[in-house]
Amino acid sequence: LLVGVGQLGPRETVGTYNCVNVLLPRDAAQLFQSEGIFPRRMGIESWIAHRQLRNHKCGIFLLNGEEWRSDRLILNKEVISPAGTRKFLPFLNAVAQDFVTLMHQRISKNTRRSLTIDLYSDLFRFTLEGSSYALYGERLGLLEESPNAESQRFISAVETMLRTTLPLLFIPPGLMRWVNTKLWRDHIEAWDTIFKHADKCIQNIYQEFCLGQPRKYSGIMAELLVQAELPLDSIKANITEFTAGGVDTTAMPLLFTLFELARNPSVQTAIRREIAEAESQGPRELSKVLNSMPLLKSALKETLRLYPVGITVQRYPTKDVVLQNYCVPAGTLCQVGLYAMGRSPEVFSNPERYDPMRWLSKEDNSFKALAFGFGARQCIGRRLAETEMMLFLMHVLRNFRIDTVSKADIKTVFGFILMPEKPPLLTFRPID
Repeated sequence: LLVGVGQLGPRETVGTYNCVNVLLPRDAAQLFQSEGIFPRRMGIESWIAHRQLRNHKCGIFLLNGEEWRSDRLILNKEVISPAGTRKFLPFLNAVAQDFVTLMHQRISKNTRRSLTIDLYSDLFRFTLEGSSYALYGERLGLLEESPNAESQRFISAVETMLRTTLPLLFIPPGLMRWVNTKLWRDHIEAWDTIFKHADKCIQNIYQEFCLGQPRKYSGIMAELLVQAELPLDSIKANITEFTAGGVDTTAMPLLFTLFELARNPSVQTAIRREIAEAESQGPRELSKVLNSMPLLKSALKETLRLYPVGITVQRYPTKDVVLQNYCVPAGTLCQVGLYAMGRSPEVFSNPERYDPMRWLSKEDNSFKALAFGFGARQCIGRRLAETEMMLFLMHVLRNFRIDTVSKADIKTVFGFILMPEKPPLLTFRPID
């Protein structure tokens, strides 16, 4: 993108979309600060087509305008607010602890007292287990050696839905079912399975209500059902979208972070020391422990600078906005190039270097960390994802030293999200 913009300028055509590329923090600031109360972003047409075909409502990921805003304000309270985050934090912590137990069990079977592994599939299962527990209040058992058949069907459906989304991304909705019949059919069947899982969880929650059991926190969906501020079909639509958006988007940053910590052992050691210091301050709320780890949080921010999950953040300005002396007409697709900006020497000194400390300096970092978007339309799963990743790394680094077989840079590809062309092999060694 940097090369293309340098040669051809910031305007381009992608498929049927005309767009303007934004590569500097000050321009991103102007774009986001002009978006008004109804920020509009690109929709995923294949997801929208499924909802129309099955007569399901769309969640906030696919909505725009007043309907988006009213649903978003209700969901914010349970999903992204500090109070909501504190409620599901113990669920995520339990899953992170179970992942560490699983790794210890595997290492105990190895006479070398270490484990070298491609961790991608395990991270996918971990993030789906964690996000599902927080959303539905139920464990899937994906961290067990042999998950049950129903859980296997669910994880297979999520994998298929994500795999089939990319090739359908720029196909006009009316042509989708005719361009590749099997691809379209697999996509629809995968979404149907995900919605059926939500239906089953809703039934389980209602059964608990009917039994008159003592009220306790049972996940985000249960809270939304109890509050009854959203209609049932809107709750189901949003929960399924959260499920779709909270798996690979969390697994990939964890994989890239583990790789960077493995090839930067001094950073790994510094974070492990920070974890020990935070935990040595006596019993405290887990949220306060996490807040005592700025270097760990900065490491995730640094990972997302180099390896943003989505390589761009899109907006359609609701009014004309001037960027680089060019008047961008309202309704024009604008893309903030996260990958290009994160590796630009105009924005970051030594951009290829993995350096979490850059985020703890006094330098102005405004509008440089936009992996979760910005403003009212920032990723609603941000707190869930950040908390899940921090807990995972806290428990893993407390228990294991991480090494990598190769310290060469990872080649990346875009498969709906940014991912390694070939996942790195990581070695886990227990800390006695």
